[in-house]
Amino acid sequence: MKKFMSYLGIAILGGMISLGTYQFLIEPHQIQSEENVINFDQPKVHQTVAYNYSNLVPENFNFTEATNSTVNKVVNVKNVSTYSSPQSFFEYYFGQGSGETKKAVRGIGSGVIITPDGYIVTNYHVIKGASEVEITLNNNKTYQAEVIGSAPDSDIALLKIDAQDLDYISFGDSDHINLGEWVLAVGNPFNLTSTVTAGIISAKGRSLDESNNMIQSFIQTDLAVNPGNSGGALVNAKGELIGINTAITSRTGSYVGYSFAIPSNNVKKIVEDLIEYGNVQKAILGVRGTDITPENYKQFDDIQQTQGFYVAKVDNGSGAQKAGLQEKDVIIKLDDIKIRKFSDLSGYISSKNPGDRVLVTYIRNGQIKTTTVTLEKYEYYRIKEIGVEVINATDDELKAFGVKNGVKINRLLNDSMIADNLIGILITKVDDQPVKDINALRDILDNRDPYKPLSLTFTAPNGESKTYVFR
Repeated sequence: MKKFMSYLGIAILGGMISLGTYQFLIEPHQIQSEENVINFDQPKVHQTVAYNYSNLVPENFNFTEATNSTVNKVVNVKNVSTYSSPQSFFEYYFGQGSGETKKAVRGIGSGVIITPDGYIVTNYHVIKGASEVEITLNNNKTYQAEVIGSAPDSDIALLKIDAQDLDYISFGDSDHINLGEWVLAVGNPFNLTSTVTAGIISAKGRSLDESNNMIQSFIQTDLAVNPGNSGGALVNAKGELIGINTAITSRTGSYVGYSFAIPSNNVKKIVEDLIEYGNVQKAILGVRGTDITPENYKQFDDIQQTQGFYVAKVDNGSGAQKAGLQEKDVIIKLDDIKIRKFSDLSGYISSKNPGDRVLVTYIRNGQIKTTTVTLEKYEYYRIKEIGVEVINATDDELKAFGVKNGVKINRLLNDSMIADNLIGILITKVDDQPVKDINALRDILDNRDPYKPLSLTFTAPNGESKTYVFR
């Protein structure tokens, strides 16, 4: 018995030693490995950039199907410029001779095939200023693309290549995406073709820098998007296109945590307009106002909610006026889309056509009401020579300015030659010819000698007029 107890004690002691040795030699390495992973993913204390933690894919979730159905439908887009290089001393100084024609790639981005016969959508900034646009498919076949049309305000361009039976991506419904929904970005960052990254939707209806004159209603994600991803696809788990990746916010020029995409419903509307009309048919609700926020809602009379769009003015003769909307109404919903701020409203209206009917839910005197508004066409004209957009002046505005004719400066374009304080004033004459409306303005500018200086007469609200000559 004593020998048995002795053997038992030795066995137990041996087991404890073995277990201790295992814990000492093996387990710390496993723990150290886990700590390395955690420390690698977490930002250091002194760093201020955002990090992407969303790549921890939920259990049993698989991106394979969406990736395989999308990767061949995204293309490489090259912006190619053509120029002449002088071949001699005389050509360099005197410009004589034809010179040697050379090509240079100005930029590389991505594009999305949306039809089997070769229509491709990309960002306008990807192909801006290109002499040629070169498309390379995922199978390395290369095509010259035709620019069908563009919408610089929305940063969208439509291209066409001579091909058939292409794999193409279907549009999803960007109005009904959800925060936290998993999404993929497919594109060519840093010219690395067919690159896929995963993340989640972080916000909807996001506004960026409004000084760039772009429509402000982006999908914000935490996807890794870098230069070269522009124009690529943002897709949901079913492989449907819900956005075109467009921008990042970064101090370095590379991804630091946030990326932005143009919603697919807006893209689809723009593409259809460019194919059918050659330009974008803009619809308007006919109201002007400001966002209601937790910081400013007390400034408005009898306003209790802390979000929505406050109507400061209803345009005369607009669909909103005909439907009964009034000043001080607060719009909180369009159809089934919640309106928290102007970017929600403008983003949804931008996906609609003139003549569409929209159910508007609003608050008046504390009561929730609804009305149906028929959207009207936004009539505008751009004087490219000076970089301004003008719209027709209303009868009330003409009366207030003390004039009988004129068009109103609505906003400045990126390359504008005039100052911001001229927004809202009237242009009453072009080359000493009275301007009745934008159609008359278009006729005058289309039929004038483009090599002659352009004379414009501006009229301020006090009735004072000044004429400027632009050369």
